[in-house]
Parts: sequence; C-alpha cells; structure tokens
Amino acid sequence: MSTTNPYLIPSRSAKRAHHDAESINPILDEALFCTISYAVDNQPFSLPTSFVRYEDKIYIHGSVGSHFIREIEKGIPVCITVMLADDLVVAKSAFSHSVNYRSVVIFAKAEKVEDYQTKYDAFKWLTEKIVPGSWDYLRPMTEKEVRKTTALAFSLSEASAKVRSGMPKDEEEDKPLPIWSGLIPLQTRRMPVIADDLSIDIPVPPHLQI
Repeated sequence: MSTTNPYLIPSRSAKRAHHDAESINPILDEALFCTISYAVDNQPFSLPTSFVRYEDKIYIHGSVGSHFIREIEKGIPVCITVMLADDLVVAKSAFSHSVNYRSVVIFAKAEKVEDYQTKYDAFKWLTEKIVPGSWDYLRPMTEKEVRKTTALAFSLSEASAKVRSGMPKDEEEDKPLPIWSGLIPLQTRRMPVIADDLSIDIPVPPHLQI
C-alpha cells in the first residue's frame, strides 16, 4: 500500500509510519470503531462508527435515510482514522509523557455497494467482527432489512499506519532524577454478558461465554 499522498507522510517521527498491509490490516482487524471526517459546504463533520475490513477495503453501514450516509455516498473525500492505545508512557517530565499506540489513517471516497450478495456479506462480516460466532445464531436478516440499509466500501490504497511502542524517551539531563518512569498498560476487553429481561431464562450461547 505505497502512497504518494502528502497527507500520509508524517512531518514528525517518520520512522513510526508504515504503508504496508502487514502493518495496517492487523490494526484495522482489532479495532471495532473508526471515525469518519468530511466537509460539506465548508462545515466539518466527524462521526464514529463501527466498521469491518475485508481484503483491501473497509465497510460501514447505515440507514438509507441517514444524512451522514447520504452525504458521503456521493463520493466526497473523507478521512478515516483508527487508534488503539496500548500504554500510557510516564516519563520523568510532563513534557516527555507519551502514549504507546497503533493507528491508521485512510484517505478515500465511498463506494456504494449495489450488489445484493456483497451487501449481505458485508453485514455478515461486520456482525461477526463485533460479536464473533453470532451470525448463524441470530434470526436471519431479511431482504427488507438489507434494502433499508446502505453499505459503503472504502479502498485502502491510500492508507498509512503509525505505531509508537517502548519505554519513555527522557531527556538526558532528566535520566538521573529520582522520579519513577515507565508504562501504565491499557486494556480493552470483553466482560461477562448481562441479560435483558427477555433473556433471563435463556441459556447464554457458547459464542457469548467468556
């Protein structure tokens, strides 16, 4: 995924930038949500949404009546961002504090998915990403539901990953100071499920058990 897009070439810490699929795809596959930014009539908009990657594209969906969906399906340029935070980096000075992270920035234009089967598959890919193992357990999606929902695809041809890892980078004069420095690990994980009133007496299916 090489790029000539100047906005994908970082002005600082260029060594942290990666343009290869091996760096980009695992971040996209782990992240559940992205933020899509765009402008209409010089008014900026930025909305978070769930997404899924399949091969060299990412997919989102929304109601056919959504203002957000109706605007970006026109093919206007969008910027899509994803970030996973791994550690808070605590240095000996506030100036040197940082974050260990993995992020992806994508510049693209929406491609409306018109083919019914691809659209149906995109809903399955997204459902299986958000709640793995659930698609075949759930009541099947109806044709009416598919028709009432818009699926949009975005190419990863203009994508870049940026990663920061490791310990604090303290200034040389700060290193001898008797001040603790290191990492505060961060973790996002799935917790045991909580049943609603209609499911109290229904066994928790295997795919939802921790």
